[in-house]
Amino acid sequence: MPTAPNGVRASSLGVRWIKSRHSNAEGNCVEVAALADGRVALRNSRDPDGPALVYTPGEISAFLAGAKDGEFDHLA
Repeated sequence: MPTAPNGVRASSLGVRWIKSRHSNAEGNCVEVAALADGRVALRNSRDPDGPALVYTPGEISAFLAGAKDGEFDHLA
């Protein structure tokens, strides 16, 4: 599979999407998927055919580290 660009149709990636167990019944869900080239794609579960945002492993690691450290707690 060629490298997927940001904004690629999420349903065209042919990957297994994973939803957090913290997602709620109102549909406020973000799903993630590992891509063959090591990058990670994110999509809105309410729009499975919509665009996917694609990140490098380093970008995902930096975001997760910040989230675990509470750097984004003021957004919720």
